Amino acid sequence: MNKLVFANLLHRPLRSIISVLAVAIEVMMILSIVGIFIGMLNDSKMRTNGVGADLMVLPSNASYFNGVSGAAMPVNDAIALRRLPHVAVAAPAIQHIQTSGSIEVIYGIDYASFNALRPFVFLSGGPFRGPNDAIIDTVWATAHHRGVGENIEVLGQQFRVSGVVEPGKGGRILVPIDTMGELIGSAGKASLFYVKADAPANIPLVSREIKAVRGLENNEVLSMNDWLDQMTPDRIPGFNIALNSVTGIAVVVGFLVIFQSMYTAVLERTREIGILKSMGASKPAIVGVVLRETAVLATAGVIVGLVGTVGVRALLLGVFPTQHFEVTAGWLAAGAAIAFVGALCGAIYPAWMAARKDPIDALAYE
Repeated sequence: MNKLVFANLLHRPLRSIISVLAVAIEVMMILSIVGIFIGMLNDSKMRTNGVGADLMVLPSNASYFNGVSGAAMPVNDAIALRRLPHVAVAAPAIQHIQTSGSIEVIYGIDYASFNALRPFVFLSGGPFRGPNDAIIDTVWATAHHRGVGENIEVLGQQFRVSGVVEPGKGGRILVPIDTMGELIGSAGKASLFYVKADAPANIPLVSREIKAVRGLENNEVLSMNDWLDQMTPDRIPGFNIALNSVTGIAVVVGFLVIFQSMYTAVLERTREIGILKSMGASKPAIVGVVLRETAVLATAGVIVGLVGTVGVRALLLGVFPTQHFEVTAGWLAAGAAIAFVGALCGAIYPAWMAARKDPIDALAYE
């Protein structure tokens, strides 16, 4: 029976290749959208955690996602925060999404306080020297072939690169907060404040102290651990909708191609099925032949899809080198399982139809 399965697949190579590609595309669609979203999420978590803060103070209606909330808090609130007994550093910052070329969250910072959270590690150059200076990390510098002294465009304005730093310190591009505020029409405002406590044990106490400050009582105060807990796929706006939509489309495509392939194969092999049944093959045996053929196609499609996903990742990183593409082992298994099960489901009716054929009618079929 196994020899028969492979012989049937090799006898119709074009149909088999199309079926394999359909399953492969199904796997690639699922894993690619997951890889893009998960990569962006984990990259944001890593870089935000690298700022060195213990707490974040956000407006009451703020989104937890970088660059989404705008700048609504007075920068001067930092003065009140710094007066609190257990606050070591309070650094205002603006996060703004730039969409020209590629999606990038630009940070507007007060250099002195932001550097006090966790010092920058400069590989070349140094801090801002003027209002139109910018600091970039090595990932962005390598991707865009820029270095110290060269100009870059940020939010439609030219900035001179004053320094190149190691990645993981918030944004890949950082500019003075005053300049950023003027460019986005939010002068004297901040998106959030990064706060560092005088000791890790005092982080809960600092949170209560901030809530007790008049004018800040309605603001959102999150420890970095709480913020990291919020950064899950379930909380990404539209993630589940996008994933379910792509998964649904991919499963339908794979199902229909396998269904058409197996259905046509059964019609073409009516006489062969009659011979098998006349030789004593049971209905489960006939169903097993069709499902085994499908399993072989689905397995080959999953393997091609996993390899193709690696190719898609390499292509995207080549075009958008600052973006992350990450797929976990769990999602690799889930994508493979969804495609495999979908393919088997597409073969169930053709297999059932083959098992129901009358051997006498099948042998008489021309």
